[in-house]
Amino acid sequence: MPIPTELVGSLPRPMKLQEAYADYDEGTITWDELKAEQDAAAEDSIARLEQTGEPIVTDGEQRESSFATYPITDTLAGTGLADNLAGDGQFFAIFDDGHHRQLPRLTAGPFRYKTLASEFVEKSRAVASRPVKQAVIAPSMLMLLYPLDGEIEGYSRDQFLDDLCDEVEKDIRQCFAAGAVRVSIDFTEGRLANKNDSRNPWTNKDMLDEFIALNNRVIDRFSPEERKNIGIHTCPGGDCDSVHSKEVPYEKLLSKMFDLNAGYFLIQCASEEDKEEVYRLCGKYRRDDANGVSQVCFMGVINPLDPTVETAEQVKNDLLTAAKYIPKESLGATDDCGFSPFSRDIKPKHGSPDFARDVAMQKIQARLEGARLASEELGV
Repeated sequence: MPIPTELVGSLPRPMKLQEAYADYDEGTITWDELKAEQDAAAEDSIARLEQTGEPIVTDGEQRESSFATYPITDTLAGTGLADNLAGDGQFFAIFDDGHHRQLPRLTAGPFRYKTLASEFVEKSRAVASRPVKQAVIAPSMLMLLYPLDGEIEGYSRDQFLDDLCDEVEKDIRQCFAAGAVRVSIDFTEGRLANKNDSRNPWTNKDMLDEFIALNNRVIDRFSPEERKNIGIHTCPGGDCDSVHSKEVPYEKLLSKMFDLNAGYFLIQCASEEDKEEVYRLCGKYRRDDANGVSQVCFMGVINPLDPTVETAEQVKNDLLTAAKYIPKESLGATDDCGFSPFSRDIKPKHGSPDFARDVAMQKIQARLEGARLASEELGV
């Protein structure tokens, strides 16, 4: 079987769609008008991915406020916020260029999703001619909606976590029921948990073990056969062409991440200074038997934050090096991160989000061709 290849999820949203989000926040267009722009961008994303030859496609998250907040708000500005939430939560992350992203704050129980990702799967399958995947958010991200210290009156932390795990499980199951062939769980907070940023209090709480245990509470509800197609994505952030935790030693995460009982991992690597060390660590820590499933490492061979397009030869060489440390039957290829995980992202290093969409397709083609070349050379 050739080296499998899969994108993380998001693609840059066209400027026209980003402007529609802003207009909707300002009340100058209707929800139906915004949805029309989302639908157009989603259908264009699927069509362009299929033209590259991408074997499993997504809508590029064109209908999502962000990878993290799609279940609980219609827009990043908080328009359409779900029940029992306020807009003034803690920072999720402070990025290296100085900008930040903020989560809502839970004010009362019960916690319930407003939107399930299966809605996106259903719409994508209606227009796609190839199999569809869907990225969902990890419970470890959404647990940050609850106050770090103290409890909400009448709604304990334990009650919230029970409800949260139920909602995430439902999100994943309904994606599969809607026809997704793969579901990957975004876990960018994993590396960030080791940053200890005084400006961002949760990063000082040594929460990585807690994150992993909580995520496994959901993952372990699925059978080994189901978990073969449940993935974990990790990266040091990717927003406005900036990162939030790349300086954190990667081994702090990779030495624990494979304790997650997922079947495959989408692992940022192309933008690392020492890629070979990342391959070595993944080969060391991945498990042949994660409660009945052998873990596959999809290594990042494309940097979505850099407008320079990788060559197929680069991709091939990276995968051949990775195969020295990771069994070739457990090796895959991916991009370091989604190309635009947040809906308002003008892609400053690229010059415009529209140009960034074109660049993304060229990068994806390089990944596909490089994986093909590496597969031939490895005889798989």
